[in-house]
Amino acid sequence: MQSTWEEAHSLALRELIEKGLAFSEIARALNERFGTAYTRNAAIGRARRLGLSNPQAAGAQGVFAAPKRPDARKIVEKRACILFRSPKLTTLERAAVLQLRCVAITPRHLSLIDLEVNDCRYPYGGDVEGEPITFCGHPRRAGSSYCTSHSHLTTLPEADEKRGPASTPLRLVEAA
Repeated sequence: MQSTWEEAHSLALRELIEKGLAFSEIARALNERFGTAYTRNAAIGRARRLGLSNPQAAGAQGVFAAPKRPDARKIVEKRACILFRSPKLTTLERAAVLQLRCVAITPRHLSLIDLEVNDCRYPYGGDVEGEPITFCGHPRRAGSSYCTSHSHLTTLPEADEKRGPASTPLRLVEAA
């Protein structure tokens, strides 16, 4: 790669960095000394290509030190601790905490085309790519798209207690 920087300019850049000057001051000093038009960013770029750093300007890390990225595993652990409100759970402990609601019913695994009007439409499968999605297929509960077992899974237990039977008042209308 060809550079527009002359060797004397690079040596002067190296000396100015060792003195601890800021890159804007370095660019200004180089321009005064050599009659060039280097910018601050040009000085930074050349210093980076030469592998130089300015430790006084950026503390102990140096100007070109890459920021430390947090470990992905630690991020996942922190999110899990926040989610489950407990300190540092392992994967097995998190799985034990998670209690899925399930029913003791064997689905008929019907396809969407094979479902009848009064069949339960609770879906199974489709979690893995290419896996077909089938449906429960047992007789559905009145007023629901699901059978009695799956209806309980899809509603909160408190909602059934709060909801009473619907009563619609009938009104007689005179016939013409």
